[in-house]
Amino acid sequence: MLELKNICTYYGNIQALHDISLKIEEGDIITLIGANGAGKSTTLMSISGIIPPRTGEILFKGQPIHNLSPDKIVALGICQVPEGRHIFPDLTVAENLDMGAFLRKDKEQTTKDLDYIYDLFPILKDRRNQPGGNLSGGEQQMLAISRALMAKPQLLLLDEPSMGLAPLVTRQIFDIIKKINREHNTTIFLVEQNANLALKVADRGYVLETGRITLHDKASTLLADEDVQKAYLGI
Repeated sequence: MLELKNICTYYGNIQALHDISLKIEEGDIITLIGANGAGKSTTLMSISGIIPPRTGEILFKGQPIHNLSPDKIVALGICQVPEGRHIFPDLTVAENLDMGAFLRKDKEQTTKDLDYIYDLFPILKDRRNQPGGNLSGGEQQMLAISRALMAKPQLLLLDEPSMGLAPLVTRQIFDIIKKINREHNTTIFLVEQNANLALKVADRGYVLETGRITLHDKASTLLADEDVQKAYLGI
């Protein structure tokens, strides 16, 4: 579904990504793990067109997208849930969800998808008329994911969904991630510092160190890898 070929991304003259190559197959959950500053978020923002790569190619279903603007990338079916959630705090929950569906014209299906969201996250239905900024951190993460789902993405990019959340809420979020993947066949690219949780839900994983892919394998294999355990799992 998605392929990155030798991506190099820069912030000014500072190179953040060095020849990143990876593949995401349709229907999979793929995770990218690494330390702070490794380039995980930059990888997602390169895919989304927010920080376009300077060299290399990004192909979505065989179509090059590395020169497209972010709105055109969303229209193709790629949607990102950013680190820190970035909901619209002054808009209500319902208005935030409407923003997610901004590009859609299929009103009947959009209404059905909204009902699905409210089934998935009943707390959002209860608070649909409240400003997003009044929600707890976990509820805001649920809203950020839901807003992205309202765009009906084929590929969902999740950037640190567990950041700042209590362990119980984190487990709930990861259960929902698995459910979205299973029930909607939504392909998921998950960037996450909680490597243990990420590798347990993923099909395959990539390890990113200082802007370079250093390891990739089945998630179960990475979980059992001694170097990964020492560096990222605290074992």
